[in-house]
Amino acid sequence: MPAIRIIPCLDVAAGRVVKGVNFENLRDSGDPIELAASYFESGADELTFLDVAATNENRGTMLQLVQSCAEQVFIPLTVGGGIRQLSDVSNLLAHGADKVSVGSAGLSRPALLSEIAREYGSQVLVISLDIKRSDTKSGFGVTSNGGRELTDKDAFEWIKEVQDLGAGELLVNSIDADGTKNGFDIELIEGVRKISVVPIIASGGAGKVSDFVAAALAGADALLAASVFHQGSFTIADVKNELRAKGVVVR
Repeated sequence: MPAIRIIPCLDVAAGRVVKGVNFENLRDSGDPIELAASYFESGADELTFLDVAATNENRGTMLQLVQSCAEQVFIPLTVGGGIRQLSDVSNLLAHGADKVSVGSAGLSRPALLSEIAREYGSQVLVISLDIKRSDTKSGFGVTSNGGRELTDKDAFEWIKEVQDLGAGELLVNSIDADGTKNGFDIELIEGVRKISVVPIIASGGAGKVSDFVAAALAGADALLAASVFHQGSFTIADVKNELRAKGVVVR
């Protein structure tokens, strides 16, 4: 098993880090630049920066904020939100992003995903999957527009499709678990692991350090969390120590 990565997530709206429950009732969690620097110093393996309002507000990602964030950290930075065309990817990479996370735009125009993979390489392309339990074949559906709209796509069928289109990684976020602190959706992670040939980033639901162990053992390659780190519930070091204690290799 490759070493597990720990990834703090910065959900940003109006220049501030925000966090809610099930993608609703967002509240202020701090300054993105200060948090990015703090997480880098605390041993984060990567950072994910998501402009959660960009798609809904029909605008691009805040490039200056991305650049300022990239100047504070020297670990891989994934940026998502408002990516609709190749020029958006080019701009983000030029401003310091290492990878881009694409969700709604890929659902609207799947060809965009293959275009990004061809132009910049699959290693740049992270597919953002905001998944919600539904009455689809697998029991899981895909949402768009920051989790606001449930599409008619079966999540597992879409995952198979995006891998064929050139996905380099899958950011699997459970809307049902998001912000609840009741643990990652293990059933979802295990289901995705069975069909995925690319790395899986598990997101949504972390509440205690043992939750990270459960998600790693379920098949996640990386573990992403937001509120538990923002609120100081425990540290990145606490998570890595617990993983090591359970025999999970970490970076």
